[in-house]
Amino acid sequence: MPLYELTAHELHEKLKAREITAVELTQSMYHRIGAVEEQIDGYLTLTEEGALESAAVADEGFQRGDEMPPLAGIPIAIKDVICTKGVLTTCGSKILGNFVSPYDATVMTKLHQQGAVMLGKTNMDEFAMGSSTENSAYQTTRNPWNLETIPGGSSGGSSAVVAAGAAICSLGSDTGGSIRQPAALCGVVGMKPTYGRVSRFGLVAFASSLDQIGPFSKDVTDCALVLNAICGHDPMDSTSADVPVPDFTKCLINDLEGVKIGIPKEYFTAGIDSEIEESVRSAIAVLQGAGATIEEVSLPHTDYAMATYYIIAPAEASANLARYDGVRYGFRATNADELGDMYRQTRSQGFGEEVKRRIMLGTYALSSGYYDAYYLKAQQVRTLIKSDFDDAFEKVDVVVTPTSPTAAFKIGERTADPLQMYLSDVLTTPANLAGLPGISIPCGLTSDDLPIGLQILAAPFEEEKILRAAYTFEQNTDHHRKRPKLSSK
Repeated sequence: MPLYELTAHELHEKLKAREITAVELTQSMYHRIGAVEEQIDGYLTLTEEGALESAAVADEGFQRGDEMPPLAGIPIAIKDVICTKGVLTTCGSKILGNFVSPYDATVMTKLHQQGAVMLGKTNMDEFAMGSSTENSAYQTTRNPWNLETIPGGSSGGSSAVVAAGAAICSLGSDTGGSIRQPAALCGVVGMKPTYGRVSRFGLVAFASSLDQIGPFSKDVTDCALVLNAICGHDPMDSTSADVPVPDFTKCLINDLEGVKIGIPKEYFTAGIDSEIEESVRSAIAVLQGAGATIEEVSLPHTDYAMATYYIIAPAEASANLARYDGVRYGFRATNADELGDMYRQTRSQGFGEEVKRRIMLGTYALSSGYYDAYYLKAQQVRTLIKSDFDDAFEKVDVVVTPTSPTAAFKIGERTADPLQMYLSDVLTTPANLAGLPGISIPCGLTSDDLPIGLQILAAPFEEEKILRAAYTFEQNTDHHRKRPKLSSK
């Protein structure tokens, strides 16, 4: 089996036994990138020189017989919204097209401490605003399962490179489903931890009360290993939770005896594709067969989640993106007559259409006379949505739903209809509003051989319950072993 098809934990054993070296592994990954990148366009920046240096350092540790961390020498890709010292961090935007971060995000510091190898920065919807990675200022990433379809968004590059074997694991960010939805559409594992579980220091902000960094991987074990590496309190992030971080690999138990699973009736509506619902219902039966008890629950304010999200997220984006003015860093319009004109031209030329749309929506929602009617009301409804989940988790351990209402759609199919595009995240945004952890794992393929994702949610800081349920499902099925058939050069 080619090295790019193996998981991080399988590769760790080979590195430890010195069957392979980290340098050989890294070189093989760049060979794979060279074979498939022209087809998928998953990367914006490759960092081969630095990657080989990091791999050589890991090899020195393995050769000495040191006790090496599980991610030492493991090639990982990073979404281009996460700051990386000395490397371009563009956020998929023209306005940051020349921005080289002077510091590392906390998650990068943690990965470097583990000895992980950064392959490069992945493509994304501009400033993480989108569900298809078509909003990037640079390129459209393609789904490895069908190159005519989207990989999901906004972390489409991070999900596509893992699915294509062009990275072993990757990091993305999730504001309204931007890890779970592309994971579902690309047939990989993607997890959004609890809000505050992973430091946001060095994550370029879209919506500060919703954003969270998380991993993409080939299986649940690798997901747990990356979570072990990146979670933890960080004094550099005022929203970082000072709570103990368990060893997430300890909860990978193939047994659900005594576990109660809630099925929210509001998530199985008319808008769900019939093949998606069928696969998810079959997955629920597998979980039940593994010992879980199934109970219907109600999340009555689910219907308001999309409207709530599309007031709160653009409002926060409007404030966060005010810093891109052409003065301190990034793109600056050169033909302006005076300062105000320079601001206008810089932001008009530097931001894409979707980003400008959301800035205007958010500015309107925060404007005098509309704040109470929109933003304040949305925050009140957000409390109701969180309360629904609180009530549900008093009765059940986890909630299971489809991740996406449809499989991957054709590139260009929804670009002319923003509302239709926004509905791609209808099943994932509630978890962000409530600050919950959630995972998407592969649970089947459509008749067109496109992946289907199963979403598992739990109460805040109960990632272990999610991982146990996901691991059990994985051990009793083979969906996670299926790979897209990409042609190689």
